[in-house]
Amino acid sequence: MDVKNSGRGIPFMTFYLFLLLLSAISVLSHASSIAFQIKGNVYPLGYYSVNLAIGNPPKAYELDIDTGSDLTWVQCDAPCKGCTLPRDRQYKPHGNLVKCVDPLCAAIQSAPNPPCVNPNEQCDYEVEYADQGSSLGVLVRDIIPLKLTNGTLTHSMLAFGCGYDQTHVGHNPPPSAAGVLGLGNGRASILSQLNSKGLIRNVVGHCLSGTGGGFLFFGDQLIPQSGVVWTPILQSSSSLLKHYKTGPADMFFNGKATSVKGLELTFDSGSSYTYFNSLAHKALVDLGPKPFKSLHDVTSNFKPLVLSFTKSKNSLFQVPPEAYLIVTKHGNVCLGILDGTEIGLGNTNIIGDISLQDKLVIYDNEKQRIGWASANCDRSSLM
Repeated sequence: MDVKNSGRGIPFMTFYLFLLLLSAISVLSHASSIAFQIKGNVYPLGYYSVNLAIGNPPKAYELDIDTGSDLTWVQCDAPCKGCTLPRDRQYKPHGNLVKCVDPLCAAIQSAPNPPCVNPNEQCDYEVEYADQGSSLGVLVRDIIPLKLTNGTLTHSMLAFGCGYDQTHVGHNPPPSAAGVLGLGNGRASILSQLNSKGLIRNVVGHCLSGTGGGFLFFGDQLIPQSGVVWTPILQSSSSLLKHYKTGPADMFFNGKATSVKGLELTFDSGSSYTYFNSLAHKALVDLGPKPFKSLHDVTSNFKPLVLSFTKSKNSLFQVPPEAYLIVTKHGNVCLGILDGTEIGLGNTNIIGDISLQDKLVIYDNEKQRIGWASANCDRSSLM
């Protein structure tokens, strides 16, 4: 019998292909992650980084991982002011500029000022960091090849910054990295762009080893089934504030309650150290032991610090002495929790790399929560 399409309903072959497409999308968006090997340390290097390949043919760029900002950028051959890389290692734009009319341009511009006069102009950006450093440049799109944990190799066109004017105000020399991998939850982050393409869940996690190195992942496939402590991400009324902030939390030292209560905390892998406001910092210093003469005195006198999240039942963030102390190459012991008010952070409290070591930390943007669990961050089997 010759059965023709009557115009009612979907032809069988079209419907079959549609089901295959839905299945493929489901596999990508629900069963995939992307893993990166991390290198670096808190001391003496001062940052953790991953290699990200960009372009065709791909070229690897070492990027400082930063959950405290959204935009990823690389040093740009424009020429480049304040750049630390030689010109032959800088990213070279090739007519792939993002225009102001692009929705991602609005995502990185500061309201209420209009991003551009002409929608066909190039999209400029400026990122300022808590340490007073900054990057100025133009938004571009290029192929970024990434291997999913299900074996698929993607070649997505993703937007990032081509930074041609960098400043570094800190006391330490600028990192030797080629730029910053922004892991925040704004629309311009590479994480959000990959999620919008249906490739991964909007989840990012990292495991920073106290001995150096570790791993980073996009997606939810590497999250343990149990043992993770969760607390909600605080919502901000400003669309421009996309930090991973949580709280309130009370501080305990050596198992005893302190006067420090109600802290709001920002988890920031772009900060080497942890910063408390002046009142919390003073209270912590006052709790510390008397001056010491040996490393034995350090281990015996310094006790664990615990942050208890009052709105999350049994949500405790454990900070052992090795996660807030630094032993220098000369044998000196320094407190890795600093007074943020002194450097212009005001009342902001930051949980930095030193206190994130040897923990699997997960930022779940879909369920708006942050989780953590003690972990062996030296594993390389994920790569």
